[in-house]
Amino acid sequence: MDFSATRALFDLPDGICYLDGNSLGPQPRAAASAAARALGEWQGQLIGGWNGAGWMDLPVALGAAIAPLIGAAPDTVVVGETLSIRVHQALMAALDLRPERTEIVTDSGNFPSDIYIAAEIARRRGLTLRVVAPDAVETALGPQTAVLMLTEVDYRTARRHDMARLSARAHEVGALALWDLAHSAGAVPLDLAGAGADFAVGCTYKYLNGGPGSPAFLHAAPGLIEAVTPALPGWLGHAAPFGFDMDYAPAPGVARMRIGTPPVLQMAALQGALTVWKGLSMTEVFATAQGLAQRLIDGVAARAPALRLASPEDPARRGSHLAFAHPEAQAIMRAFIARGLVGDFRAPDIVRLALTPLYIGPADIDRALDIIAEVMTSRAWEDPAFAASAGPVT
Repeated sequence: MDFSATRALFDLPDGICYLDGNSLGPQPRAAASAAARALGEWQGQLIGGWNGAGWMDLPVALGAAIAPLIGAAPDTVVVGETLSIRVHQALMAALDLRPERTEIVTDSGNFPSDIYIAAEIARRRGLTLRVVAPDAVETALGPQTAVLMLTEVDYRTARRHDMARLSARAHEVGALALWDLAHSAGAVPLDLAGAGADFAVGCTYKYLNGGPGSPAFLHAAPGLIEAVTPALPGWLGHAAPFGFDMDYAPAPGVARMRIGTPPVLQMAALQGALTVWKGLSMTEVFATAQGLAQRLIDGVAARAPALRLASPEDPARRGSHLAFAHPEAQAIMRAFIARGLVGDFRAPDIVRLALTPLYIGPADIDRALDIIAEVMTSRAWEDPAFAASAGPVT
């Protein structure tokens, strides 16, 4: 598929080879215009914008736009708050549905913040949090497992879990499956409904290009949500929020997972950003990304073999970024960035580079390879300016 039309929809700085969309997507032109429109609505309509401009409906409207990108059934996704809050909400909801069970199972490839949340919930509830190796998840599930909580694409290596198989295995033992899609949504084809995911959460500022701090989403399977009483029962998740009843009554469906006032300016930018996906197939996006990935893998192997591929070689088992390992990865990434190749570093030794065909093409990969080869051949990372003492690499 030719993505030249979508590349024109993004506003990227000149001279930058941007392979960091797995950390923060670049700005779609439509996001800027949508945010400007919302500022105009605020200026012109004042408080009337909540109804006149549809601000109050944004969490559900954005959920409806994201649902097809993650293979979710209609009316099962809502947007708002941060990803950490969404993880907390979903995990508490799942645990409430399995009150007789005593453990949460996750893996050591999960994002640390998810583990922090699970550990604190487990401590407060007197539960056990089992953190096992990624390849030991299936055998770790048992009769005391309440929730299997996993990130589908590993944030470091891009190793990808088999969502359908592991969700089915969780169900076999009577547990529920909660999936973090932070590195999946907008990157890989997803079928939450077909895979049997019970809950899913994800951020919108990476592959969905919603902007820094753009709000997260939460998905709940239709057969479960009506049994959920949210652990964070906000006023906008109430069945009648403007009745101001002193007693909480959950709204129908996934809308009960709304909490507080929508961040309208951020949501407006996200609404604009999501328009770039119109007419696109996630299957074609992923296939093109893997073609770019192979071009990068082959080029690094030929021109910079000191960088060792740390991602799975099989495209079906990885997401849309690549990880390369090197003892001096932090300094190497600084040297790349100084030359216009923007990726990022993850401790202890990972260089991450994202393949995002909506705005990255073969010419960008070739330019990246030229920079990689020059830095690695010249050992440019040994310059003291790129040492670890220079501060963090995003």
